[in-house]
Amino acid sequence: MKSETFFNNEPGIDLSELAVKKILFATFPGDGHFNPLTGIAMHLKKLGSDVRWYTSDIYTCKLKDLQIQHYPFKKALNMTGESIDHFFPERKNIKGKVAKLNFDIINAFVLRGPEYYADLQEVHKEFPFDIMIADNAFTGIPFVIDKMNIPVIAIGVFPLTETSKDLPPAGLGLMPSYSFIGKMKQGLLRWMAQNILFKKSNKVTWKIFDEYGIKHNKLFVFDITLKKSNLLLQSGTPGFEYYRSDLGSNIRYIGPLLPYTSKKQRTPWFDARLNQYEKIVVVTQGTVEKDVEKIIVPTLEAFKDTGTLVIATTGGSSTAELKARFPQKNLIIEDFIPFADIMPYADVYITNGGYGGVMLGIENQLPLVVAGVHEGKNEINARIGYFKLGVNLNTEKPKPAQLKKAVEEIFSNNIYKENVIKLGNEFRGYNPNELAEFYVKDMLRKTARVHVTEPEKIY
Repeated sequence: MKSETFFNNEPGIDLSELAVKKILFATFPGDGHFNPLTGIAMHLKKLGSDVRWYTSDIYTCKLKDLQIQHYPFKKALNMTGESIDHFFPERKNIKGKVAKLNFDIINAFVLRGPEYYADLQEVHKEFPFDIMIADNAFTGIPFVIDKMNIPVIAIGVFPLTETSKDLPPAGLGLMPSYSFIGKMKQGLLRWMAQNILFKKSNKVTWKIFDEYGIKHNKLFVFDITLKKSNLLLQSGTPGFEYYRSDLGSNIRYIGPLLPYTSKKQRTPWFDARLNQYEKIVVVTQGTVEKDVEKIIVPTLEAFKDTGTLVIATTGGSSTAELKARFPQKNLIIEDFIPFADIMPYADVYITNGGYGGVMLGIENQLPLVVAGVHEGKNEINARIGYFKLGVNLNTEKPKPAQLKKAVEEIFSNNIYKENVIKLGNEFRGYNPNELAEFYVKDMLRKTARVHVTEPEKIY
C-alpha cells in the first residue's frame, strides 16, 4: 500500500500550507519512546511549526542538538526505563512475567499520569499548545484530552495493543488463532486478562480516572490511551500486525518510524573483513539493556573461531572487557557502529526485540533472531515468529547452541529472507513524516472548527 493512498482516501482537505502552530511533543522517558518521534518533530519544525518537547531531563542534550525547546519533568517522577529498579528496588524480586508487567504498568505508567497532567498545566501557561503528539504509552494523554480539551495524536511505538475479538489479549506475547476453537480460547483469555491477570492495573487506572472525572467506561488498561487519543499513528505497516476485523477507526499506519538523522557528511564506518566473509551476523541489545551476558556473550561464544563474521555493538556496555575476552579475528566488538554502514553487508540480525531495532532490521531486509520477553518485547518477538521473519527464541537468556541453531535455520530456509524482503518492500511504500504531517494538518483543521472531539464520542 503506497502512502499516497491515504491522501486519496481523505477528500476535500487542502494541504497547501501549514500555518505556524504550537505543537507539544510528550514522551515516556525511554529511548524507544523518544527516538522514533524525533523525525516527525524535526519535519514539522522545518515546516514552520513551533515544536517543543516535554520529557525527562535525560533528553536535554538531544533536544538541544535538535534545537527544540525542552520542558523537563518537574512534578513527574524523573524515572526512566533504565532507572526503574533504582526507584522501585522491590521490582527485582518479582519473577513472574505477568506480575512484573502489572508492576511496571502501575508504577512506571499509570501512577505517573496525574504527575504529567500537573506539569502539562504549567507548560500550557507558558506555551499554549494547539495539539499534543505523544507516544502511545504516555499516560498524560487522557488528562490532556478530557481535562484540558486539547487534541492528541498518539504515536504507536510498539505493536498495537488494541483489544480485538479476533486476537488473544495484549501483553502475553500470544500468537492468534483464527479457527473456531482458537477464537473460543482467545475469548476466554481476554476475559481472564481483563478480570484476573491485569485486574490490579485496571482498578488502579479506573480509580485515578474517577478521582479526576475522566470517563473510562472500564476500558482495559491496554486500550485506554489508544481509545482516548483522537488518532493513533502506528509505526509499521499492516504486514507486521495481526489481522483485526474490528480495527479501531482512529488507527492509521504510517510506516516505520526511525530516529532523526542529520544529513551531515561523514566518513562511513568500514572494516575490510566485511568483504572477507560470506556469512555476516549483526548482534545488539540496544542501549537500555546493560547485561551483555544475555545475548551478546552467547552470540560471541556461538560463533567464535568459525567462518561467520559477527559484528557486536554494545551501546557502551563492557566493550573493552569483551574485546579482551573475545580476541578472535571473526569477531568485531564496538560501542557503536552506524547500522546504515553494516546492515547492507549483513545476513542475519540478532536482537532482544526492541521495536525500533526490529523496524530497522526489516527495512534493511534482514531476517531476525530475537530473544526478549520483558518490557513488551514478547509481543514484538511473537510477531517475528508468526510472520516467519526470523526465529523467536522466546527467552531473555539464550544459550550459544540455541543462537547457532537459529542462525543455521535462517541460512537453510529461504522463507525468512523472502518474507522479510516482502515486508521491507511494503515499508518502502510509506513516507512516515509526510503522513504524520497530513494527519496533524487534518486534526488542526477539524479542531479549529469544532475545537475538539468530545471524549464520549471517541469510544
